[in-house]
Amino acid sequence: MNVAFYCASSATIAPKYYDAARLMGRLMAQNGYTVINGAGSMGLMAAVSDGCLEAGGEVIGIIPTFMIENDWHHKGLTRIIETEDMHQRQRKMAEMADAAVVMAGGTGTLAELSEVICWKQLGIYSMPIIIVNTDGYWDDVLNFLSRAKRENFMRDEKCIVWKVVATPEEALRIINSELKP
Repeated sequence: MNVAFYCASSATIAPKYYDAARLMGRLMAQNGYTVINGAGSMGLMAAVSDGCLEAGGEVIGIIPTFMIENDWHHKGLTRIIETEDMHQRQRKMAEMADAAVVMAGGTGTLAELSEVICWKQLGIYSMPIIIVNTDGYWDDVLNFLSRAKRENFMRDEKCIVWKVVATPEEALRIINSELKP
């Protein structure tokens, strides 16, 4: 089973986010899941990868050619899949994943979260979406989504497309309940 991770590539973030990401990677390996991410060599993307690899797991990185040419890729991953552009990267990650986990990140992570939510609402993505809301990081986005629902920009039945948790352990419980019989 493959779990896609969407999270920061920034290297200048608080340790609490790194700790959660590294733990998430370890939990994936310990429970037999393969991590799929954007193959970044820094930030939370690297922390999830490193945690998984250190615990004996596998990580598949999906990354556009221009990022490899800029040497932004993690060189210790189990496998790297090269794409032409960011759109192909996102599509390939979603196609290969049995679940999506969103951790703290910037505009790229927000765009990825928005895309998988939109795909889920349209019925073209059926996998679980789990938002790990470390220290309330995603609260403002969740408030926005709540307002969109209240003001009828999203229908009620379409709003129950993601689950929000506070810790990696809670995310693992949901992944296990959704993916393991």
